Amino acid sequence: MDRLLSMRVFQKVIDEGGFAAAARALELSPAAVTRLIGDLESHLGARLIQRTTRKLSLTDAGEAYLDSLRSILRDIEVAEAAAVASTQELQGVLHILATPVLATHLLAPRVARWRAMHPGVALDIVVDPFPQHRVEAFDVSFLLLEDGIDLNIVARPLAHTDMIVCAAPSYLERFGTPTRPEELQSHQYLKFPWQQTTGHSARRFRLQPRDAGASPVEVDMPVALQSASFDVLYKATLDGAGVAALSTALVAPHLESGRLVHLLPDWIFGRFTIYAALPSRKLLPARTRAFLDFISQPLQPRRARPEVVA
Repeated sequence: MDRLLSMRVFQKVIDEGGFAAAARALELSPAAVTRLIGDLESHLGARLIQRTTRKLSLTDAGEAYLDSLRSILRDIEVAEAAAVASTQELQGVLHILATPVLATHLLAPRVARWRAMHPGVALDIVVDPFPQHRVEAFDVSFLLLEDGIDLNIVARPLAHTDMIVCAAPSYLERFGTPTRPEELQSHQYLKFPWQQTTGHSARRFRLQPRDAGASPVEVDMPVALQSASFDVLYKATLDGAGVAALSTALVAPHLESGRLVHLLPDWIFGRFTIYAALPSRKLLPARTRAFLDFISQPLQPRRARPEVVA
């Protein structure tokens, strides 16, 4: 049994969601993929995958094995890359984890430029609205965290942004414009399901004064829409569905054009920092170091258009 190949096939089956998809991605026959998984399970003496006619799922043993396996395969990639780094251009795959909004608005606009600079390095971007606890499994992870939160990770700050209260003019024509935080209780809330680590209540909209001198205010708001995708909330806000807390960096073009209105300018939902987080390893692949340097460079902002958010 080629154990390394079997390990790689097992990871690809899970990442692709099936044996046939993994076979296509690896350019193997479905029978070969099935045989390699069977050989691996026989070698380990444990079933890794539960198979049904409709779907597959990991067993407890398979889930634990996959967590360790990802780190092992990445270490192998690092060792291979280090062996040729001094004589060849950057090569391989960079495994990236990012929140949806950062994947769409920070990473995607930079892909073409990165490929022009480093055509030998492909990007594999996995999207997760709450990626904080998966950092160890990826080469680099991009997080949006509220200031003051310590998750005990190795991370490089990239940029800062405020979350501000926004609504579309069409919405305000129907529901009126709030002038005090307490008036938000009669407005429709487009809500991101913040985890408890942010300090935000599961049911209340909390605002803090932009400048010191006043206490935070929490308001009960009826939730019209909840989504873990900021792009969904962003588009719904533009279409006049309600009030949302959105990043100044994201909405600046629409505030300038008048498509969105900044409500309660003396208050903010929170101050956040964009981080590039790393697994706790001393040795970074050359391609990871190059990508961190690349992503730290400012991106020339583009004027937003109605079709930007899908």
